[in-house]
Amino acid sequence: MEMHLSPWDMVTQADIIVQAVMGGLVLASVLCWTIALAKWLELSGFTRRARTDLVALRASKGLDATLSGPCAPLLAAARDEVMTAPGGPEGVKERTAWRLQRIIANNARSLSRGTGMLATIGSTAPFVGLFGTVWGIMNSFIGIARSQTTNLAVVAPGIAEALLATAIGLVAAIPAVVLYNAFARAIAGRKALMADAETEVMRLLSRALDQGSRPTRPLRVVAE
Repeated sequence: MEMHLSPWDMVTQADIIVQAVMGGLVLASVLCWTIALAKWLELSGFTRRARTDLVALRASKGLDATLSGPCAPLLAAARDEVMTAPGGPEGVKERTAWRLQRIIANNARSLSRGTGMLATIGSTAPFVGLFGTVWGIMNSFIGIARSQTTNLAVVAPGIAEALLATAIGLVAAIPAVVLYNAFARAIAGRKALMADAETEVMRLLSRALDQGSRPTRPLRVVAE
């Protein structure tokens, strides 16, 4: 008799452990794409605001620029050191550089939030799927022993169900790895933008110190 076995049939007829593995992998895949969408929106908005701030910094002649994006804390730190910190120009520059480096590092850490989950899914999903496969094939061999037959029509459905777990694991893992690498490169590009902003802030700071001037008005930082 001809047997028709769809992927959904394989899922519904699988052992409870294999079903749990498949369900977990499907949830991991959904989580992967949710994180990817959220991270893409975050990075796109960050890039747009950072580039706007960078244009404003390059056009500015002093530390009185008005910024509304991620570069605003850099300029605020420089202004704070100029207005409140004692010491000569070199000391002010050194302390400002330290503060800017910490701001950029914290910014990069914030941008990287969530990408670790992509790496975890990409590295573990194939092995979770393999566990489901091993469990399913083990059950198939137990079924062979109980039925005392090696007829392929008897054992094929169980083996197919088991292999489906590996397939789902790969479906979850491959996009996670690709997305993680893509976001890693994207975050590196955003860090380069912040490094450019740091250079511009240090340029404006050096100009202000060389001129012996102090900012005449508070920096307006608009919350993102």
